[in-house]
Amino acid sequence: MPRTVLIVLFDGVQSLDVTGPLEVFANAGAAYDVTTASLGGRPVTTSSRLTITPAADLRELTGNWDLLLVPGGQGARHADPVLVRWLAGHAREAERIASVCTGTFLLAAAGLLHGRRVTTHWAYSAELAARYPDLMVDPDPIFIKSGNVATSAGVTAGIDLALALVEDDLGRDVALALARHLVVFLRRPGSQSQFSAQLSAQVAGRAPLREVQQWIAEHPAADLSVDALAGMASLSPRQFARAFAAEIGMPPGRYVDRARLEAARRCLEDTASGVEETARACGYGTSEAMRRAFVRTLGVSPAEYRRRFRPKEPHADRHRPL
Repeated sequence: MPRTVLIVLFDGVQSLDVTGPLEVFANAGAAYDVTTASLGGRPVTTSSRLTITPAADLRELTGNWDLLLVPGGQGARHADPVLVRWLAGHAREAERIASVCTGTFLLAAAGLLHGRRVTTHWAYSAELAARYPDLMVDPDPIFIKSGNVATSAGVTAGIDLALALVEDDLGRDVALALARHLVVFLRRPGSQSQFSAQLSAQVAGRAPLREVQQWIAEHPAADLSVDALAGMASLSPRQFARAFAAEIGMPPGRYVDRARLEAARRCLEDTASGVEETARACGYGTSEAMRRAFVRTLGVSPAEYRRRFRPKEPHADRHRPL
């Protein structure tokens, strides 16, 4: 029997929160039977103005579900009270419950997350924690499983979560085949930040500081000390450090650390450069310094990171006719 999946729709839903996981389950063939439903079975308008027509009316559905999935979007953060009541009364009938992005807000409003460790889109983590202080909100992971409830981060993280659920159900080989078909990684590191160094920091308002940010991203192996960067911005080291932290939201040293780690990750994923060469190219000096940075931030060594997340070159098929 196929595993039944119910995806809840509502006005203001994020379209990719719906279609990303839906494509994962649909491409698994007959293993999943996916139903989309809204209150009254009415078509919904997504945050991008796309209209989605559901297959069913939530209030007419009966029976248990293997998975109930709640996507995010503006309509999740400002939820219809009727939908919240429906979730509170029916979601626990599902064997598993999952949310994508700000769908966590809907689950929390329905009382389904009490005391759990959860995640959501990084931009709304503080709001979620303030509105629901009983939750343990972690803004960093791509997704978190807590018992039979799973919450995931922003937008594309719904695909990561769906692949993880498929791996739980059908095994790694099937999930890996799906990931290759969708041209995504099967698994990003669990401790990997949802956002890059550039996205996690603010963009400086003043042109000299923006130029310094760009220089850091393009020259991770350069001298990126406060004195050197201050000279580029025509400021004293003290003025520069104060202005950088005020406009970008973190001290220069921390920003440089994040930028170098991001450069090293891209190099390990996209090139065949050795670990020692990557360390020098990204400003670490030694492979041991880079290893410590990877373990501290991502929980894996550079070699292990590359093993997991660099796509393998396809083997040539010597028997294929020309």
